[in-house]
Amino acid sequence: MTDLRDRVKALIPGVLEDLSRLVAIPSVSSLPDHHGDVQATAEAVAQYARDLGCPDVRIIAEGGQPAVIARFPAPEGAPTVCLYAHHDVQPTGDRALWTSDPFQVTRRDGRLYGRGVVDDKAGIAVHLAALRAFDGKPPVGVTLFVEGEEEVGSPTLEAIMAEHADLLAADVYVICDSANWEVGTPAFTTALRGLSDVVVQVDTLDHALHSGQYGGVAPDALTTLVRLLATLHDADGNVAVQGLVTEEPFALEYPEERLRAETGLLEGVRFTGTGPAADRLWGRPSVTVLAIDCTRVADASNTLAPSARAKVSMRLAPSQDADAALAALKQHLLDHAPFGARVTFGHAEAADGSLVTLSGDVAEAARGAYSEAFGTDVVEVGQGGSIPLVGAFQKAFPNAAVLVTGVVDPDSRMHGIDESFDLSDFTSACIAEATLLARLAPGA
Repeated sequence: MTDLRDRVKALIPGVLEDLSRLVAIPSVSSLPDHHGDVQATAEAVAQYARDLGCPDVRIIAEGGQPAVIARFPAPEGAPTVCLYAHHDVQPTGDRALWTSDPFQVTRRDGRLYGRGVVDDKAGIAVHLAALRAFDGKPPVGVTLFVEGEEEVGSPTLEAIMAEHADLLAADVYVICDSANWEVGTPAFTTALRGLSDVVVQVDTLDHALHSGQYGGVAPDALTTLVRLLATLHDADGNVAVQGLVTEEPFALEYPEERLRAETGLLEGVRFTGTGPAADRLWGRPSVTVLAIDCTRVADASNTLAPSARAKVSMRLAPSQDADAALAALKQHLLDHAPFGARVTFGHAEAADGSLVTLSGDVAEAARGAYSEAFGTDVVEVGQGGSIPLVGAFQKAFPNAAVLVTGVVDPDSRMHGIDESFDLSDFTSACIAEATLLARLAPGA
């Protein structure tokens, strides 16, 4: 495989240039003003596939954001591998907090910075590098599938998969949208948490009141909401919602000193929850209050608020039924309403997690390819985040092998300020994927 490794290395500068062009397009799928940019990234990815001589390139949509499906035909007797990534990105947040322009790729200290550079436009670039290593004629069939709405929960993915199942059917799915254990150590993700969230509203009064005139008697909605949200955890920070699933313990140890460094936990602040960190991150539920609607401090008056609301999000154990978890969360909020306050619910979402089994010939070929490319053994890890499409692929194509990998590392800050990846790991990931395609060919 030495020649293949050398070919991939020679391609890296050009691939990074194309990645820079993709990052320069602010394809934020959650913001309507950027929907034209999401279309533009789809068209750019489609053109990269056409430049490789792909005979079947399509931009498709089923009521949502555009996705790209590009099919490189399989040689006689060869399997088909579907390479997945997504081209939409998260909003930047306060751009003034970025060290450099988030939509202008910047290199610093061996890393590449920019919004979406690692989540997940790097995944697209890895796939392009692997395909270019074979001059667009891979030794197996390849379907490049690049989605355009993963960052908003893939709402039309099931419709896409149902309508285009014949185009997306494959023997192996490589999902390049996850993380490595650390810089220099590759990982396959075997557990992904699910997700349930809901907007909860608390009403205590039919109109606002003067806080001096009625304070101490009439409950204000904001204080009532805060008390309600506080019931979601016990005194140690463990989730207090009843009836939720937990997974079997994970064998991999997550050192506390490493976790402190990764999270930026302030001095004197304690971790939440009890038990091994890996179990809390990957196999147990967590609850986060994502947002609260209330009066700004700058606009505050001496008023008892009649109504307040919050968005509550739960990450779930991989085997948890997300709809059942959502029902349990709602019931908890209803049962724990302080002062008999009225509790109602707004928009809600639920997505199941996934458990991925790594066994069989494909898994062994993948372990060998990635271990060789990185120069060290592959680690099996969980992820606290959610990638609903993993379960969707497993459900739609139950006989296929699924591999979940990526170029995220503990310093990548995906979704955050100064998102980045390690350039050496990116090169290794490109070599690993090209090597995997070669090893899946008949007679390899």
